[in-house]
Formats: sequence, C-alpha cells, structure tokens
Amino acid sequence: MSEPIVYAAAWRPVMKAAGYRCECAGQCGNPHIKGGGRCPREHDQHAGKHRGPVRLIAAPADPLTPASVAAGLPAAGLRAWCPDCQDAARRAAQRAARIAPDPAQGGLFDL
Repeated sequence: MSEPIVYAAAWRPVMKAAGYRCECAGQCGNPHIKGGGRCPREHDQHAGKHRGPVRLIAAPADPLTPASVAAGLPAAGLRAWCPDCQDAARRAAQRAARIAPDPAQGGLFDL
C-alpha cells in the first residue's frame, strides 16, 4: 500500500481510523448515496474506469482551516479525504462563508 513520504507518521493513524476510506459524509455536496452516506472511495483503489488510483490525504475536518494551522494539527484533528471531496468541500465552505451574514453588521438591515 502506498503512503506519503513526508507526513506518513500523521497520515497512518488517520487512515487506520478511517479504514482507508474517504470520510466525507456529504460536505462536498454529494450525498454519497451509493456509499451509504459516506464517500465510497478507498486508498489505492480506482475511482472510475478512466481514472487512476485514489490517494487519500489527511486534511483538517474543517476545510476552511488555514494551511499554517493545519500543519500543526494532531491526528485527532484530521480526517481522511479523497482529493475530489476535499476540494469540493473547501469550495462549498467558502461559498457558504461568503453568503453568511457578517455578525459585525449587528442587524443593520433587519426589519
């Protein structure tokens, strides 16, 4: 089984806890119906007929966590993500953050 060279010590416990399967439960916008509500992609398995093997990554559970903070997170703060779900979850979280009202406005336009 392949594993990353650089952060293997942090990656292994995250993958073991996840069963070497992506832990996305719909944060990416896909309900993952075929996987029972969880992404069915597994490490080193092919994602599709015309795609190569999936390489899961250990990334923060919160996709908006800055890289400088994410680098110092313990394994308990990380989740197993396939690259497609991690990218889509980050985009969805960024979109939601742009739409959310700014609490500093203090109800300026509330009627």
